Amino acid sequence: MSLKIVAIVLSVYSISFLFCGVALTVHSQSDLHTTKYRNMVIELGNGLKTNARLNLPANGDGPFPGVLLVPGTGPVDMNETLALVRIDNETGSVVYPPARPFFQIAEYLSERGFAVLQYDKRGVGANFTILDNNVWGNITFDDLKQDAENALDLLIQQPEVDANHVTLVGHSEGTMIVPRVAIDNPGKVDNIVLMGAVAQNTRELLYFQVVTNRVLYAQQVLDHNHNGLVSVQEALENPVFSALTGNLTLYLTQNFTTANGTTVQLHPQYNTNNDTFISINDELKPRLIDGLKSIAVVTPDGKCGLSTLCPIWLASHYALTPTLDIISKVPSDTSILIQQGKNDSEVPIQQAFLLQQELTQVRHPDHTLMTYPDLGHNFYPSSQWLNVDGPMEQTVLEDLFDWLSDPVRDFKKLTILSSQIS
Repeated sequence: MSLKIVAIVLSVYSISFLFCGVALTVHSQSDLHTTKYRNMVIELGNGLKTNARLNLPANGDGPFPGVLLVPGTGPVDMNETLALVRIDNETGSVVYPPARPFFQIAEYLSERGFAVLQYDKRGVGANFTILDNNVWGNITFDDLKQDAENALDLLIQQPEVDANHVTLVGHSEGTMIVPRVAIDNPGKVDNIVLMGAVAQNTRELLYFQVVTNRVLYAQQVLDHNHNGLVSVQEALENPVFSALTGNLTLYLTQNFTTANGTTVQLHPQYNTNNDTFISINDELKPRLIDGLKSIAVVTPDGKCGLSTLCPIWLASHYALTPTLDIISKVPSDTSILIQQGKNDSEVPIQQAFLLQQELTQVRHPDHTLMTYPDLGHNFYPSSQWLNVDGPMEQTVLEDLFDWLSDPVRDFKKLTILSSQIS
């Protein structure tokens, strides 16, 4: 007698079957919940609090390996939402922007058996809302590190979390925080993951972003004759250069006609040869350097808002020892993963190479570098000059999960600890 197997595909509705007198309900894929979550509040000290969310697998009570997500620069929420959330005028439904890196990571890992904690940065709410201008305007790097430590303690205290298997995932600025948390909290952190890793001091990184990257674009793309000059007109019309510099080229021309026809001079000292071309080294670069210097200027009535860097925050970063100089202090039984896009125009891939070199030099027992062609700072396809926001590539999430789930890593750690004890 042959056995016939019939595959029934159910995609939209739940369908009930009567089998041997028992009603069975088969749910559509959209009806099945693979995760659950619990809204929480993190006490940050001095009466300050911030919102958080613990994402859990839908099946089982744990304890699950824990993951803490430490966000990057700026007034970002727990999902690292990189654009405004809006309401559709026709349907009234919420429309989320495509780029929400931490939402993707939290969902992906919790669906696969991890307990993932996210939190809003201090003084910040959803949709780029600054809840407390005084808190946000006076934020320092030490504040951010302490907030991550408070979040770590909260994560470890949850009954669903395995306190012996906790991972810190930092993105961008978060990659400067998580190694320090691991160093100062020995025994609490099993792994750290650095996504878009920063090795040098913020001063050097800003110089790359504001000066070096823009000068290189002018030299390699706009300087067709390789004579060190760029056409003002072409620079104005080039969408990438305009995105990089804004209206900077207007300040490099000697004469500028306003909307009412008035001709004015704007910073003629930067147009040293009085023509319609920009000298990259003599005109463009000095103006970019001046712009970089102005970022850190503190004025009496200066506001620290959504689109401006906070001077107090920046000063605390400038005073910080580079991560490259402290990465060797991460405990030997803490595994390290670095994930970096090769087209990251905000934190260039050389930063990851420097960290990898240092970890190799000190013979850290378990460190891995994964690089991704064509991906930018948020792990979405981008050019080498300009970051594009979009959903994180699936392969990055897969690699993160595979690395965290690697059973060989626990074996290596047991070997390391045994050798240290003996």
